[in-house]
Amino acid sequence: MVLTDLVHGGDEKDETPNGVRRRAVLALGAVVLAGAGASGFGLLDHEPAEPPPPDPLQPLADDAVRLAGLHRAAASDFPERAAVLTPIAEAHDAHAKELARVMATAAPSPAASASASAAAGSVEDAVEALRVAEKAAYESAVQACLKAPNHRAALVGSIAAARATHLEALK
Repeated sequence: MVLTDLVHGGDEKDETPNGVRRRAVLALGAVVLAGAGASGFGLLDHEPAEPPPPDPLQPLADDAVRLAGLHRAAASDFPERAAVLTPIAEAHDAHAKELARVMATAAPSPAASASASAAAGSVEDAVEALRVAEKAAYESAVQACLKAPNHRAALVGSIAAARATHLEALK
């Protein structure tokens, strides 16, 4: 409701045609606004917005970081397999970095992913544990690719393909 047509400028004694003073209208407006904000109408409320839901690619990025760490740990524990495991770890680092770029989040550092340790006792057990982890991550990437919007499907598909290749390299 706009009252400017009824309120005239001038000194304190100027009144509108129906006898309302300009300052009285302004004071009434301030009271109404204050009451509206206090009563929950939202005019003066500044409640924080809900955080956005997590990006659907986040599990893929988390897998990439985890897998990079597992491969680095196994390469450290079994240097005779480092020639195979280190490039796979680097591929997972690259995937994590690209996913972070697409999701507009901070890229994880390779040092952060290197904290994983190989729990296997022999090289065969370690490689089998890596195959199990890669297979689960591959299946997750395939499902994510099927659900991804067009502009992300190529990236997710290439990650799924790389994980399938890692499975072959670990045979």
